[in-house]
Amino acid sequence: MFDHERQLKILELLETNQRVRVSALSESFGVSEATVRRDLEKLQELGRIQRTHGGAILAERASPEPPVLQRTAVNAEEKRRIGQKAATFVRDGETVFIGSGTTTLEVARNLVVRRNLTVITNALTVVNALAQADGIASIVTGGLLRPSEFSFVGHITDLALQELRPQKVIMGIRAISLPGGLTNDYMPEVSTDRVIIRSAPEVILVADHTKFGKISTAFVAPITAVHRIITDSKVPEEVIESIRALGVDVDIV
Repeated sequence: MFDHERQLKILELLETNQRVRVSALSESFGVSEATVRRDLEKLQELGRIQRTHGGAILAERASPEPPVLQRTAVNAEEKRRIGQKAATFVRDGETVFIGSGTTTLEVARNLVVRRNLTVITNALTVVNALAQADGIASIVTGGLLRPSEFSFVGHITDLALQELRPQKVIMGIRAISLPGGLTNDYMPEVSTDRVIIRSAPEVILVADHTKFGKISTAFVAPITAVHRIITDSKVPEEVIESIRALGVDVDIV
């Protein structure tokens, strides 16, 4: 049996049994446990499975995300604390980019007291939150409006972002997985997310615990593309330590 055939069989077994063990796969396929581990490592790199002690489970797929207004009250306390913490990394006089989403909106709400701050954003919710703040100048990218998120994405947005140089990016993401990296489920937004990540020397990712351990449709970037992640205490400790081992700072609130 070729490697790819064996890996397909492993996925079929996982669809049926939800969990496989290295020892059982080795016996079933008549190959060494080292060969099975290589198969599992390959499938994990592809974002199809998640390794466990002695075996593997299927990687959890991120479910479709409700519109931004429906998500505002979900995990509201965690998002509020994350937003407060993220805002402490923004100084008066800086230029920062703030992306779309409910957690980034909490960041914006905590910046209204800043002075001489320039905020670049592709989110109408962020614009509305900062519109009356005397010390903040807002730059809106424009682009293709995504009505469910009140955000701009796509080619025009990307071109605008390429002309701007924020000192920091504060953004959210649909799903975070150690093997799968940062992923998104809305294809026009994927290219915009990639441009956002490349636009500043410091990228801060804000995400509550529900975003971790999941994989969505399209790869955006490896976890190491961000410099700091701010999340809540419900993320498993082993996940936090694995991310820190990659050189990414993680703040728990």
